[in-house]
Amino acid sequence: MIKKLLSPLLLFFIFIFSGFASYAQGDLMIMPKRLVFDGSQRSQEINLANTGSDTAVYAISFVNYKMTETGDFEQVEKPEKGQRFAEDFLRYFPRRVSLGPNESQTIRVQLTRTGNLEQGEYRSHMYFRAVEEQTALGADEAEESDGISINIKTVFGISIPIIIREGDSNTKIKLTDLSLNTEGESPRLSLVINRTGNMSVYGNLSVTYIAPNGTETEVGMVKGISVYTPNTKRSFSFQLRNAEGIDLSTGKLKISYAEDQGDTLATSEIKL
Repeated sequence: MIKKLLSPLLLFFIFIFSGFASYAQGDLMIMPKRLVFDGSQRSQEINLANTGSDTAVYAISFVNYKMTETGDFEQVEKPEKGQRFAEDFLRYFPRRVSLGPNESQTIRVQLTRTGNLEQGEYRSHMYFRAVEEQTALGADEAEESDGISINIKTVFGISIPIIIREGDSNTKIKLTDLSLNTEGESPRLSLVINRTGNMSVYGNLSVTYIAPNGTETEVGMVKGISVYTPNTKRSFSFQLRNAEGIDLSTGKLKISYAEDQGDTLATSEIKL
C-alpha cells in the first residue's frame, strides 16, 4: 500500500470536511468508521492517518463482538444464534502498518468466497492494535515496589465494523418505552429501539419539540446509533442539550430514527 506524508492541516480537511465519517482515538484516525458490502462492490478501502508526533505501529486483525441491549460490546469466539461472522469472507492487506507523524496509509479490504452465502448479514470488526514499537498511550513512569522496577503501559486499540449483506433487507424499526426526565441540569430522554428482520440498522436519533402553536424546534440529536443482529432491541438514553428555554410541560416531542442521509426508519411522539 502507498504511504503518503500529509500536513496536519491537510489531514484535518481530509477527515473532517470529506463526505466520509471518520473515527479517531489517540493519534490514530480511521476513515470511514464502518464498511458495508451490500451490492456488486467487491473491494473497499480504509484510510489510516497518524496525527501524533511519534511513529506508530499497528497490527491489524479481526475480532468478533456481540452487542448487549444497552449498546456495549462483548468479545465472543463463537456466533450466537442468529449471528454470523464476516471474517471468513474477507481478506485485507497489509496486516501491519508503521506510520510516521502526519503519515497516512490505505488498507484494502476485499470480499472472497462469497458464492454460497446464505441470505442475511455477516459482521466482524477490524481491530487496529498498537504494538510495542509505539509509546503506549497512558504509559506511566516506572515505579518501584519492594525493589522491583515496574513500567505500566496501556494497550491501545481501536476497531470498526465490517458488514456483508446478502439479499434484500426486510428490517423494520419501532420506537417504544419513551420517557422524559426533566430533573437535573438537562432533560433526559429514554427509549427502546426495537428491530425486526434480517439486517442491522445504523442511524441518527433526533428530537423535535412541537409547541402548542405548531412551532418546531430541534432539541436533541445523537448520531451513529446501531442495533446489530441478532439483537431485537436496544435501550438508549441521552440528554436534550438544546432544550434551554423550552417549556417541556406543554406541547409534545417528536422522536425520529433515520439513516445517515437516508430514509426515516421510525418516528414516535410524547405528549407533554
